[in-house]
Amino acid sequence: MILTIAWLLPLLGALVLIFSSRWSAAGVRLFGVIIAALSLGMLVWAWAGFDPGGPLFQHVQEVPWVPSIGVAYRVGVDGIALAVATMSALVFLAAIAYPVDTKGQPRQYYAWMLFLMATSLAVFLVLDLLLFYVFFDLSLVGMYFLIGRWGHGKPQLSALTFFLYTFAGSLAMLLAIIGLYLSLDSPSFDMRLIIQQQPLAGDGLYAGLVFLGLMLGLAIKTPLVPLHTWLPQAHVDAPGPASAILAGVLLKMGTYGMVRLPLAMLPDTFERYALVVATIALVAILYGALVALGQSNLKRRIAYTSINHMGYTVLGIAVAASFSDHLAARQLALTGATVEMVAHGLITGSLFLICGSFWQRTGEYDLDYYGGLAHQAPLLTGLTVLAAFASLGMPGLAGFVAEFQVFAGTFAVYPWLAVCAVLGILITAALFLDLLRRLFFGRLPVHLGRFSELSRAEWGVLGALGLAIVVIGVYPGFLLKVIDSASALLIGGG
Repeated sequence: MILTIAWLLPLLGALVLIFSSRWSAAGVRLFGVIIAALSLGMLVWAWAGFDPGGPLFQHVQEVPWVPSIGVAYRVGVDGIALAVATMSALVFLAAIAYPVDTKGQPRQYYAWMLFLMATSLAVFLVLDLLLFYVFFDLSLVGMYFLIGRWGHGKPQLSALTFFLYTFAGSLAMLLAIIGLYLSLDSPSFDMRLIIQQQPLAGDGLYAGLVFLGLMLGLAIKTPLVPLHTWLPQAHVDAPGPASAILAGVLLKMGTYGMVRLPLAMLPDTFERYALVVATIALVAILYGALVALGQSNLKRRIAYTSINHMGYTVLGIAVAASFSDHLAARQLALTGATVEMVAHGLITGSLFLICGSFWQRTGEYDLDYYGGLAHQAPLLTGLTVLAAFASLGMPGLAGFVAEFQVFAGTFAVYPWLAVCAVLGILITAALFLDLLRRLFFGRLPVHLGRFSELSRAEWGVLGALGLAIVVIGVYPGFLLKVIDSASALLIGGG
């Protein structure tokens, strides 16, 4: 029941905003913050009641819906889903609390944010394959309207490109889901049953096509090179909080889906293609970092770093799926990939909120427009430095915990891939140090003389995310304990 309340509360909150017109802008925002905080509280409660030594899926609730085709309302979490869902709820709370120009429509803006929160959390919490697909697609609707209505630049074009591109991928995934469903002796959409029965174990072409359909849809969502072209412009034109959700939460649906579907349900097939997927991940790591280094647009640069970091996540998942006797290394890589999802959500979510603060003050993303802001806005400088150093993998911060585990696991299985992937960290360090130099150091331009420091709401939200980044970096045990339990069972079952 806890998990149902966690995703249903934001949906009910969205409905309240839609059908109630007498709201002040401050009241709507406060209502959104309260609903998001309550939803996060439900997941923290679920975390407190989670037993790492217990069964794979816990807090399970099941209600029959369409028994004739094996569809039911099923929710439950393992350690991986719980970690990613809790991070997502925190990023949503931060995005809803962060100041933004709602263009005179605060009620509609926060209604769409709560709707998107509900559908996004449901993706991580449901255990019915058909419902997974339904919520996977519904999340596109919320983001489409947030970009198209409250974005800037060419928001309608960016929103349309985002929707059509990712929707096409989800259709490929739907065909694969149907193929997986029909492979069962007694057709069912119960994820637990499919994981237990492994209906396509050892199959050839049929299993390969199902795997391809799943991976195609999930790779577009992640996104992996060369299926990434929808992402940079969508980020540039989206409002800052929507960008934080897009990078911090929606991209994780792709990598989480890889763990929940092909890795858990098609381990034999994934094993055959693990090296191919790992190589594509390496390309994403290096390509994302190199292209980001060449960007002079602040938001576009950070958008390309997401491609780089999602490459690390997919690399860890591919290593976990590989044919190797190094079970400990494979488990370590999967744990690292999950921690990378959590860390990237917090870090890049912070960076995109910071981008929103720059836009609110100047309406400009060009790095050459800025400079010398360290004395003008020391709080903004300090929090940006923290997020940037976390993103480049500095020890003591969340990014290092994730990347160390991914690289350690990869080196034991694919050593040459690990060596090449390390170059991505070096390039990432260069691009973030260059970004910090161009934003905050040197002489302050005359046109930035009235650039204001972060407001209390801004630094409060960014400070809370920064604290989470530091806590995971210094004391990751509470997170690793929950994730390790699921990683061990998934790898052992494979």
